[in-house]
Order: sequence, then structure tokens, then C-alpha cells
Amino acid sequence: MRRKVFIVIAMMLIAAFVLSACGAGGESTKTEKIDWTDITPAKEITFWHNHSGDREKVLNKIVDDFNKTNEYGITVNAEVAGRYSEIYTKMMTVLNTTDVPDIVVGYQNQIAMYQLADAIFDMNTIIDDPKFGLSKQDKGDYLEAFFAQDVYSLYDNQRLGIAPNRSMEVMYTNLEWLKEMGYEGAPKTPEQFKEMACKAVEQPFSKGTGDAESTGMAMRMDASNMASWVFAFGGDIYNTKANQFQFDSKEAIAAMTFLQSLAADGCVRIVDGYNDQVQFGAGKSLFTVASSSGLGIYYPQAIEEGVGEMEWDVAPLPNTGKIKANIYGASVSIPKSTHERELAAWIFLKYYTSPDVQVYWAKETQYFPVRKSVADKMTDFFETYPQYKTAWELIQYGTFEPAVPGYDPIREEMNKAMATMIEDPTNDVTAVMTALNTTANGILNEQLEQLNIEE
Repeated sequence: MRRKVFIVIAMMLIAAFVLSACGAGGESTKTEKIDWTDITPAKEITFWHNHSGDREKVLNKIVDDFNKTNEYGITVNAEVAGRYSEIYTKMMTVLNTTDVPDIVVGYQNQIAMYQLADAIFDMNTIIDDPKFGLSKQDKGDYLEAFFAQDVYSLYDNQRLGIAPNRSMEVMYTNLEWLKEMGYEGAPKTPEQFKEMACKAVEQPFSKGTGDAESTGMAMRMDASNMASWVFAFGGDIYNTKANQFQFDSKEAIAAMTFLQSLAADGCVRIVDGYNDQVQFGAGKSLFTVASSSGLGIYYPQAIEEGVGEMEWDVAPLPNTGKIKANIYGASVSIPKSTHERELAAWIFLKYYTSPDVQVYWAKETQYFPVRKSVADKMTDFFETYPQYKTAWELIQYGTFEPAVPGYDPIREEMNKAMATMIEDPTNDVTAVMTALNTTANGILNEQLEQLNIEE
């Protein structure tokens, strides 16, 4: 019922915005040719973001430096607008109005929802502009996979965002514990993983601390976690040609059957929140599968507060023959407003994703930078954080979750399905994944059909 309410409300809002798409918010730029040299950038713009704590301080410095140095006298006002879900809710109330922010952070599926209302500026309009666009050299410097992620085939290949950073789902591994059990390195196949994970239950880590029982893997019920395991088993959760989810594929079912077998044998433990990194740091979990964004701060902190120190690293998930790393991260987009505001926003985004700024942003936040040339300027950082370097070298194997409308509620359904299969290993995997597939495609189709978007 909650899913249906969400969809109805979202579609009612979007339907209203579609009718007013050429109103106060400005004109469509899908086919419009603009002479940007005739446009004067707005003097003041607003950036809605989600960063808090130390990352907010880092972003504020980037913004302050831009405000002091840009030749156009542009002032960016950076505002913490809440978590991604909160920003999404706020955006749904201001699309195609004068109250829209000039820059907004969001995941690709959220931006896809906004564009159902034709509410996001197509950066293809300006990206090749002789004065304000990106040079051929600059475009070639962006990591191809990151640069391509914000081009939406669903919307005639419009560029609706640009990546300021990325993260990756990686397998955190206690190498010291593996050595105690007689292994030389991280598992490369699912079979090796299961053997090691189950052995960890019987042979606890010598440095383990706390009351928790030893486990092979502390695992969160998380949609990106599910997708990552499907990728590792050679599959995908989405068929881009058919524009449909495929949770009922043989690879997806095999991946979830594998995880369920680990649970049935008592080799994994389900955790909430960030207890996976806590248990890893305490030497109670041999493996975790989680975001690389924890490499430089959160996992080292968990280890320091747990066992004190240990030998550890990250690795790709064990796979059935080909490494496929789940790369994700929010992008920054420009909501449609006026050409003056859009130009000012674009000028800032060029600065935000420029090489020197990317070096600073990556070092201070532990996100992956989006520029190739940045690696040469981060050798000292790689030496300090060798695990980060290991993860960085996996980018070449990157793949992505789908950027389609409705993926937020679909992710919730993925979480529920994963819990159903892992918490009770007697549940039939094929039946659960088939039901998930039906639900997911139902959500997707409701988004598309109600606005006559061709599948």
C-alpha cells in the first residue's frame, strides 16, 4: 500500500509539472540552440547538497574558493538540504518553478524522475560550446564510465548531470585472519568464499574482541549489495534493450541461492546500519561487502576502536569468471530555470570537477575522483591508503545499477526480498525473485505509462 501511495503522489506532482514545464521555470532546451556568449551568468545561485560533518567543511572550502576567484563574480550558496530522500521530496515540490535550486545532488534514478516533468537542464546544450564548454582534452580526461553514466538513453541521450565523485561496492577482507586459517589471499570464486567464510565460524580470529560470535560475513540487507552479487555471478538486474528488470534471470537466482546457502549453513550474520564495519573492526567478521567510501575513515576507525590494528585490504567480490564492480554515486544536475542561472551553475560545475579541485575533494573525502589525470597527483595518498589504491584499480571493471524512474521504491522491494531469502533460508529463492521482478517492472511501468513514455 505504501508503494502505491508513493507512486500516486509522485505521478500527480509530475503530471502537474509537465503541464507547466514551459512556465516560470524556463523553456525546454532539448532542441534549442543557444548562443551562450550572449548570456551573462547570474550573480548568485543556490546549491542543494547532502554533505554534513567534515565533508560539508571540505565542500564549503571548494565553494568559498570558487566565490573568491571566479572571473564572473558568481556567488554560490551551498545549502545542506538533507539526505538524498529528503532532497528528492523537496525537489518534487519545486520542479519548474522559480524556487528550484540552481544545482542539486541526486542519484540517477531520482534525476530520471525529475526529467519526467522535463525539469532538468540538458548539459549537451553547453558542453561543446567554444567558450563555456569542455575542451576535447578535458572530456577525454574524465573516466569514461563515470562520464557516460549521466547520459540518459530514456531521454534521447540527454546529459542530465555530471559526476563529482564515485564510490564502489568492494569486499573488505581480514587478511590476517585468513593467514591464521591457512589461506594466502582473498577468495576469487564463490566456492572459495564459502569455504573461508564457514571456516571463520569454527576458527575465530585471535585478536577478536567483544561478545559477538565469529562469522564469515556481516551482511546488510541492501539493494546495492544484492545488485553487486548478481553482477559477480555474471548477470545484471536490468535489461537495457527491453527496458525491464530481470531479477528472475538464472544469474540473479544463482547469486541469491548462494547467499541463502551461506545463511543456511550459519556462515553469515545479518546486521543493521553500520554494524558490518563495527564487527569487521572488532575481528568478528572475516568479510563485509560495502562502499569504498569507508576506506579512508570509517573502516580504519572501526579497526582502531576494535582490534587496534590488523592486516586488511579490499578486493572485488568473488565471481564466476569475470570481475564486475558495482560503481555508484550521486551526480550534480542543473534544474531548468533561466539561461543566466543555468550558465552560472554550469561554470561552477566545471570548477568542481576540475583536476586540482578533484584532488582535494578525493583526498579529503575518500571518494573516487572522476578525472584520470588526478591519479598522478595522488601517489602520496595511495601510499598512505593502499586499500584505496587497490579499489581505484578496480574501476576498469565498473558497471552500474539502472538509472530509471521509480528505482527508489524498487530498491525498497529489493531490500525486503533479500531479507525474506536470507532471514529464512527455507523460502524459495526462485519464487521470491520472480515476485520481485513482477513488482519492480510494475513500478517501472506505472512511471512510464502514465506519462506516455515509450518503454
